[in-house]
Amino acid sequence: MQDFKSNLIAILPAFEYLAFNLLVAIVILILGWGVSILVGKWVRKLFLRSRRIDPTVVPIVQTTVVWVIRICVVVAVLARFGVQTTSLIAVLGAAGLAVGLALQGTLQNVAAGIMLLALRPLRAGESVSIVGKADGTVEEIGLFLTRLVQSDGTYITLPNSLVWGNPIINFSRNAVRRMDVEARVRYGDDLDLALSTLRKLVETHPLALRDPKPQVMVTGNQESVIVINLRVWAAASNFWELRFDLQRRAPEVLRQAGLSLPIPVREQVQSAALAAAQNGEDDAQQE
Repeated sequence: MQDFKSNLIAILPAFEYLAFNLLVAIVILILGWGVSILVGKWVRKLFLRSRRIDPTVVPIVQTTVVWVIRICVVVAVLARFGVQTTSLIAVLGAAGLAVGLALQGTLQNVAAGIMLLALRPLRAGESVSIVGKADGTVEEIGLFLTRLVQSDGTYITLPNSLVWGNPIINFSRNAVRRMDVEARVRYGDDLDLALSTLRKLVETHPLALRDPKPQVMVTGNQESVIVINLRVWAAASNFWELRFDLQRRAPEVLRQAGLSLPIPVREQVQSAALAAAQNGEDDAQQE
């Protein structure tokens, strides 16, 4: 019993040292984790305030800063217990290589995210179409995923590799866009009157740009109507408003000008010989 007490007294300082280091490590871990979150939020606010920094790069910079701080905190905690950080870094490097080989698809997303941020075919706030995948407004380009919000409010998340590996149509990059709106006029109506009426409509519309100049031209002849194309340029922010208004007003101004509505009309033409033959058959049946 006396020996047990002696041994317990002998190892008590070691227990106290271990308990103290464990307490300090927990405090460092909790504080470091909290500091990483606060610094990440501070970096995000700082970058968003600057007009020189593209908002697209903010999420990935925030994530990188947060995890760099957390890795440093973990290394500091391990060093508190006497772990050789040099050996740890070597082990982490080997483990990282193994994990990288196992997660090639994930690393492709990281590489694709870096390329998207470097070449910037799309940016936060732009309206884009990832051909064959999704359409919408870019919400965020992260380290692994790109997030889009569709016009109906649907939230879509795509891996960066799918975004980078498909054609990207950017509807917002240019300041102006062109639209082609079709109107139809029936055969026999005054075509020159229709052209002048539609030309006046696009030239006086407040949302239509004067340069490039709007164009109104005949582009086709269908079964019962003549197709007129209204080619108009508009600011990108006014594109859909102008398009919907022209589609609504074009038939209205044509009707006000005295032109008929382009309702399809089918006429049945019967040859004289066929009519005579049918009349002969009717007479024979009556006899």
